[in-house]
Amino acid sequence: MVTTGQKAPDFIRPAVVDGDVELLELFAELREHRAVVLVFEPAAFVPTGTAELRAVCEAGWHEQPALLTVGLTGDSLYSHFAYATQYDLGVPLVSDFHGGVADSYDLLLADWEGHSDIPARATVVIDGDWEVRATEQTDPLDERSPAPVVRATDALQDCGVDVDRPDPRYDL
Repeated sequence: MVTTGQKAPDFIRPAVVDGDVELLELFAELREHRAVVLVFEPAAFVPTGTAELRAVCEAGWHEQPALLTVGLTGDSLYSHFAYATQYDLGVPLVSDFHGGVADSYDLLLADWEGHSDIPARATVVIDGDWEVRATEQTDPLDERSPAPVVRATDALQDCGVDVDRPDPRYDL
């Protein structure tokens, strides 16, 4: 797994953004934002990951001009369209279908629930200078408290991004 203080790997991948398909280019996003939060999940619709992405949207992270929050899963764009629509997710959803981004962050699961080479569940905070400011990996189904996205709040505030703490509700 990438570690705090390390330079974040760059990537360009297709993403569902506001109902359209766009190429998400990390280098471009880091030029425009003080910080980027990458929320890796093995797949869309996994309850724990869904709770965390919904919580960051409810906390208004997607409305912060200094911040970009990105969900990354091993699913296709088609799945991401359904996922974004069903849960009204306001964050870009990157398709890391063959796990290339997860692999570059050393967050690739060899096997999970019958799937191979998909992203692990992790949260990574990157500042505008490409430095990894926080990283946390956990089991895909762990209802950890506080959740990795909650702990990311402190790193974001250290980057000068004032955000509310999300409150993932795993029981929904």
